[in-house]
Amino acid sequence: MNTPATGHGTLAERILRGVGGAENVESLTHCATRLRFQLHDGAKADATALDALDGVMATVPQSGDRLQIVIGGAVARVYSEIMDLPSMTNGGTAPRKSDADVKAEARARSRGRYLWLDNFFEYLSDSFRPLMGVLLGSSLIIAIASVLDALGIVDFRAADKSATWVFVDAMWRSVLYFLPVFVAYNAAKKLKIDPWVGATVMAAVMTPNFTGLINSKIPGVTTTTNETLGTTESVAHVFGLPMQLNDYGGQVFVPLLMVALLALVYKGLQRVFPESVHMVFVPFFSMLIMIPVTAFLIGPLGIWAGNGLGEGLSWLNDNAPLVFAIMIPLLYPFLVPLGLHWPLNALMLQNINTLGYDFIQGPMGAWNFACFGATAGVLLLSVRHREKEMRQTATGALAAGLFGGISEPSLYGIHLRFKRIYPRMLVGCLVGGVLVGVLGGVDTGAFAFTSLLTIPVFDPMPVYAIAITASFFTAMALVYFSDFRTPQDRARANAERDAADAAAQETASADDRELVTVGAPTSAAAGPATVPAAPAPAPGPAEVATAGQGVELAAPVAGRVVDLDEVGDPVFASRALGEGVGIEPADGRVVAPVDGELMVVADTGHAFGIRTPEGVEVLIHVGIDTVQMQGEGFDVRAEAGRQVRTGDLLVEVDLDAVRAADHPTVTLMTVPNTAELASVEPHTGQDVAAGAPVVTVRR
Repeated sequence: MNTPATGHGTLAERILRGVGGAENVESLTHCATRLRFQLHDGAKADATALDALDGVMATVPQSGDRLQIVIGGAVARVYSEIMDLPSMTNGGTAPRKSDADVKAEARARSRGRYLWLDNFFEYLSDSFRPLMGVLLGSSLIIAIASVLDALGIVDFRAADKSATWVFVDAMWRSVLYFLPVFVAYNAAKKLKIDPWVGATVMAAVMTPNFTGLINSKIPGVTTTTNETLGTTESVAHVFGLPMQLNDYGGQVFVPLLMVALLALVYKGLQRVFPESVHMVFVPFFSMLIMIPVTAFLIGPLGIWAGNGLGEGLSWLNDNAPLVFAIMIPLLYPFLVPLGLHWPLNALMLQNINTLGYDFIQGPMGAWNFACFGATAGVLLLSVRHREKEMRQTATGALAAGLFGGISEPSLYGIHLRFKRIYPRMLVGCLVGGVLVGVLGGVDTGAFAFTSLLTIPVFDPMPVYAIAITASFFTAMALVYFSDFRTPQDRARANAERDAADAAAQETASADDRELVTVGAPTSAAAGPATVPAAPAPAPGPAEVATAGQGVELAAPVAGRVVDLDEVGDPVFASRALGEGVGIEPADGRVVAPVDGELMVVADTGHAFGIRTPEGVEVLIHVGIDTVQMQGEGFDVRAEAGRQVRTGDLLVEVDLDAVRAADHPTVTLMTVPNTAELASVEPHTGQDVAAGAPVVTVRR
C-alpha cells in the first residue's frame, strides 16, 4: 500500500510523503509551475492522494520514474520548503542497489515504450525552461517600446535611432542574440557535463573574430543568398577545408545538437583520463575537438535544419494561411499539457533570428486567450454558485494568464479536471484562428508571452486584438452558459455547498447561544441552578439539552439513500448488524462518515469499523458479498488504528469491477451497538453528496 500523502504536516511534508519519502527522491527541480521529481521507484508515489492535497493542481506521472506535480505560482516556495526539510538535507538519499536490482532496472528502462521520447522532450524543456524569465523580460521591454512607437513618442523602427533607443534595443536583443550560449549551458547541465564547456564551445563561433569573417573581403570567402528567407551565407576555406560562416546569434538548434555530441565526447574523455587530471585535460580536449566540429559540421547542419523547418512552415503560412492559422491554436491545447510545445517555441526563435519576425505566435495567441476565456467562464460560474475553492483557483489562474501569458494554472488547476471544458475551449481556438487567417495573419518581431501586456508587439495589432478577444469571449460564453460540470455533478456540488453552509450556520448559531447563556444574569426562571446542593425532581434545562443531543453520521459516499429493507441482503435487512442506511453510490470514493478511531480495516478493503469518542460504533460495508473479490478493484487508503475525521478517504472502489463480478454496489452504513443507544434515526429517500448527514444517533 502506498504511503498516504494526507494527514498532518505542511504541504511540503505531505508532498514528500506522497512521493514515497525522501529516500525515494533521486532529484528534484522546478519550473514556472511544476515540481519535477526523479524518483527511484515511481510506483511508490501516490498520485491520487497527491491530487487531493490543497495546493496541488495536478500530478503528471511520466516514464522513467519521473513525476511532475503542478503547484502554480507558489512552486518556488514549495520547492524551497521541501528542500529545507531535514530529511532532504542531501536532496534525498539513494538506496544501495544490488547487482540484480541494477540489471533489472536497466532491463525495465530498455523496455520503456516512450522513454526515449520523454528524454528528448525533457532535454528540450530543461534547456529552455530556466530562460523563460529573461525571455519574458525581454518581450515586455519590446512591448513597452512598441507602445511608445504606436503613440508616436519614438520611431522604434527608424534606421537612425538615437543612442538612447539603440541602448534600449540592446537591452532586449541581448537575450535573443546570446540565446545559443544560454541554451548550451542549460543543455550541458541537463546532460550532466560541465555547463561552462558547452557555453564556451558555442561562444567560440559567436566571437567578433569568427563573425568578422562573414561577408568580409578576405580572399577565398564567398557569399550566397537564400531567396526564400532573405538570408546570406558565407563560406571560407580554413585549413584547406570549406567552412560555412553563419551568424549564430539567436540560433537554438545548433547548441542543442552540439551539446548532445559534446556530452558523448566529454564523458568519453572522462573515461580515458585519470580523475586527478580531469579538470585540465577533459575541458581542453573537449574544446579542441568540439569547436572545429561545431564550426565545420554542427553549425551548418543546425542552420540547415532550422531553415528547413522555417521554410516549410513559411510555405504553409504563405500558401494556406487559413489552414496554418487554424492548425496552430488547435494543436497547442494538446501539446502544452504533454510538454510537446518546446519545438514550436524553438521555431519561433529561429524565425525571429532568420526572418526578423515570427508568424507562429499570432495564431498561438488565439489558443492562449481561449484558454483564459474558459477560465473566466469557470470563475463567473463559481461566483454564481458560491464555490469558494474554485473561485480562488480560477482567479489566480486567470491573473497568471492575462498578465503573464502562463496557461499551466488554468490547464492543470481547472481544464484537465473537467472534461466539458476542452471542447468549448477548442471552439474559441477555432474562432480566433479563423479570424487570424481570414484577416491576413499576424506577425511579431519578438519572442512574446501572449498576454494583455504584449498585445502591442503584434502586427497588425487590431487584427490580433480582434482574434484574441473573439477567442476569449467565445470560450467564456460557452463554458458559462453550458457549465463546466455535468447536471449530476452540479447538483452534487450544490448539495455539498448547501450542506457546508448549513453546518457553518448551525455552528455559528450554537456559538451564539452559548455566548448568550454564559453571559445572561441568573433569574428566577432559571430554577435552582444557583444552589448546586439542592435536589431537583426533574432534569434541569442543561440536562434536557444534553439528553437530546445527537451524533450525525454523514454519507460515506455520494448517491441515493435507501432503507436497509431495500438493499437486498437479509442480514442487513434484519438489523442484525444494527440500524442504518444503504446508499446506491454515484462514484467509488468512500470516506469516513464521522470522527473517530478506525478500529477495523478489512484486508479486502470492503469493510471498515469506526468508534467515535462518544462510543458510537459505525460499520461501513461496500457492496454485497464483495469479500469474494479478494480486494480486486479496491484501493485502500487508510490503516487500522489511526484517527480519522469526517471526509477522510478510506477506499477508492472500481464500481465497474464490482458490477462485472455480479455484486450489488450498494454501500451500507450501520450502527452495530444500536441496542445500547437511545435511538438511531436513518434519513432515507434522498440524493446526497458524500458528507451530507444521513443518520442521527442519540445516546
